[in-house]
Amino acid sequence: MNPLMYSDFYKTDHRRQYPDGTEVVYSNWTPRGSRIPGIDKVVVFGIQYFIKEYLVEQFNAGFFDRDRAEVVSEYKRRLDTSLGQNAVPVEHIEALHDLGYLPVEIKSLDEGTECPMRVPILTIKNTLPEFFWVTNFLETLLSAVLWGPMTSATIAKKYRGILDRYASETSDMPDFVDWQGHDFSMRGMLGIDAAAISGAAHLLSFTGTDTIPAIDFLERYYFADADRELIGGSVPATEHSVMCLGGLEDEIGTFEDLIFEVYPKGIVSVVSDTWDFWKVLTEYLPKLKDRILARDGKVVIRPDSGDPTAIICGDTTAPDGSVESKGAVQLLWEVFGGTINSKGYKQLDEHIGLIYGDAITIDRCEEICDSLKQQGFASTNVVFGIGSFTYQYNTRDTFGFAMKATYGEVNGEPRNIFKDPKTDNGLKKSAKGLLLVSKEEGELVLRDEVAVADECKGELREVFKDGFITRSTTLGEIRNVLKN
Repeated sequence: MNPLMYSDFYKTDHRRQYPDGTEVVYSNWTPRGSRIPGIDKVVVFGIQYFIKEYLVEQFNAGFFDRDRAEVVSEYKRRLDTSLGQNAVPVEHIEALHDLGYLPVEIKSLDEGTECPMRVPILTIKNTLPEFFWVTNFLETLLSAVLWGPMTSATIAKKYRGILDRYASETSDMPDFVDWQGHDFSMRGMLGIDAAAISGAAHLLSFTGTDTIPAIDFLERYYFADADRELIGGSVPATEHSVMCLGGLEDEIGTFEDLIFEVYPKGIVSVVSDTWDFWKVLTEYLPKLKDRILARDGKVVIRPDSGDPTAIICGDTTAPDGSVESKGAVQLLWEVFGGTINSKGYKQLDEHIGLIYGDAITIDRCEEICDSLKQQGFASTNVVFGIGSFTYQYNTRDTFGFAMKATYGEVNGEPRNIFKDPKTDNGLKKSAKGLLLVSKEEGELVLRDEVAVADECKGELREVFKDGFITRSTTLGEIRNVLKN
């Protein structure tokens, strides 16, 4: 698609609405507030993807490298048929095509940085006075592309914090957390692009994923190399069609075939609630116990329906002593046993495990880890399949992302500008003038209305200028920034 179409209609004629003599428009992209309790910073991610894919590749292939008459005619037709004949002039589009590149400069925080609310993540301004209109023409594209990866990366980091904390308190296996949050979201995302982008954001904090395109995304846009580093991985796993076709009458035979014939060693995950999950735990697994314990690898049991906390940790409303009241982890302990770790918590035998991937949320993750702790179990007895319920049920307003102009120049006159609606609760109040983001006592802080000389300093560093990427980063570097 012609990338000029990546816009709202109302953006198309803002050029004529600015004051005569406008020469500079300077804007910033900032998270203004969190709708998720306990999150007060967002993870910076997706900027390099946005630049590579859209500002470079798509603008070159879809606009600059195409015949001018053809691409401008395409744009004019869209505006004429939607807004009215000749409603918007296109001479400025012809001039941009003649220029041959996007005349803007973008500065941003390092990807992987955790940015506090109301502190800018990036700034953007035009580099040639006649193209002042380009800055905010790009707002819709920038916003549509960037809010998603930053939102998913932030939520993944929240999961990571919960799992790290409980592993520190109850487990001797801190490295297991890399795999404890597993991306199950792809089928529920709004298309393959969304799945890849969100899945890549997940992989900043974890290595477990079933979203294959996320790995390709990180290799293409972030210099990752699966031959040299672990980007993401998974294990063999069954689905209900497999279990159903094996037949209800010989369900245990399906388990035997899968565990000992198809996958005689290594990790295999078996969905276990196709019919009667409790029967699997109390009848089938005891019969297979000795062979599972002798097997070179781990069998992971996967319940897939019901209340996650009740299934994993036990249903407090069920009759005392019932299988439902005990829950899956306790029942697996009764069959397979395990060890008491150095912190005094029970860890299941290494040959058996549990994963739950249905309707997991941040709150449920915390609740399950806490319940396991109260029962004397290490949190690392369970892997969480994190799905689209977590990653798709969000909007740009989850963290209040917005791009706003705060500075301009008209006929050589600097103008510090801002918005502060009286009818708003303060969320939409913007910064003012040129901006400086610096570190003070280890925290990022914003100073606005700074001098031109000061705007060049601080933590916002140039990453794109006049059609070219000027600073790049890698997946490894982003992961290191996020960990530290």
